[in-house]
Amino acid sequence: MRYCKKCVMPDTRPGITFNEEGVCSACQAYERRAQIDWKQRWKEFEEICDKYRGMNGSAGYDCAIAVSGGKDSHWQTHLMKNVMHMNPILFSVEDNFPMTVAGQHNLKNISEEFGCTIISCKPDIRTQKKLMRYMFETYGKPTWYIDRLIYTYPLIMSLKFNTPLLVYGENVSYEYGGVHAKESYSARGQLSNGVASDVEESELIEKAGITAQDLALTRAPEVGELNKLDPIYISYFLPWNSVGNYHFAKKHGFHDLTHEWKRTHHVENFDQVDSRAYLVHSWMKYPKFGHAAATDYMSRFIRYGLATREEAIKAVKKHDHALDPLSVRDFCEFCGYTETDFWKIVDGHYNKDLFEKDGYGNWKLKHPVWEETN
Repeated sequence: MRYCKKCVMPDTRPGITFNEEGVCSACQAYERRAQIDWKQRWKEFEEICDKYRGMNGSAGYDCAIAVSGGKDSHWQTHLMKNVMHMNPILFSVEDNFPMTVAGQHNLKNISEEFGCTIISCKPDIRTQKKLMRYMFETYGKPTWYIDRLIYTYPLIMSLKFNTPLLVYGENVSYEYGGVHAKESYSARGQLSNGVASDVEESELIEKAGITAQDLALTRAPEVGELNKLDPIYISYFLPWNSVGNYHFAKKHGFHDLTHEWKRTHHVENFDQVDSRAYLVHSWMKYPKFGHAAATDYMSRFIRYGLATREEAIKAVKKHDHALDPLSVRDFCEFCGYTETDFWKIVDGHYNKDLFEKDGYGNWKLKHPVWEETN
């Protein structure tokens, strides 16, 4: 494994690239912000909003926002409703897992704080359980079904509500490094970013025991319909900052996990706070690619000037591998696994090119960032 010379991101992150100086594409993208004419981009954003504002009449919705209830959702909703004076309809997808107290509060808070209607999709739990087990055991991507819906459901609903302007937060591939990391205001290509990429329906029907009808909402609109939409990334028009969004959201009623849950594999308490079981999916990057949430956030903290690389390395060593036990318990209870079953499946997903077992049978990185050599 090779690590970015500025942050702590390894070259095993899917789609990330490094330049000749050993700096990752995410750090390069962050540095390019200094050359961007943000005033001009803001004008472009205003023109887009002007194009759609009031398109369905003075009492109708004129844009849609894909929300989770998190810190970024609070910021996006404020921006569109209070700053741009749009009338947004909000679309969300519930993951059916037991919610944290903070998660229950936050989605309601967005509606009350900003005066917005939220239409939530609560997926078919039977189908979710079947697909979770199959995708976890086969690919190590247990929440593929939920993640796919998070991408497709807002597209489907925006067409139904005639709100072509569909607002997303950051361009994940460009901001943090990933497949098709192209800077663009258009979010039309995000389905190919790897998180919720297509899986052959025939495979899922044959091997996961579901039907074609069960997958109806996972199908993105046809190209002709999709072209009627204008999905955008806010991060193209404004310099995106996860921590800044958090501080804003806190002042508008957002709750983090303070006094509720201190997660062993996270270095912060404000990102993806809705449920515990869902975090198994994001942690599964660790056995497959050798990094997880601690690497992700400490790399951001370095770019934001909130941590040194030395501090980040210590945090990654302490947290990245340590999947929280409450996440495991909730996940196992939902899917019907014993914890022995769970860890056996995880064990089978470890990348032996990156990991080896120590004398206690625990997987250890062969080339961790704290042992890197120049």
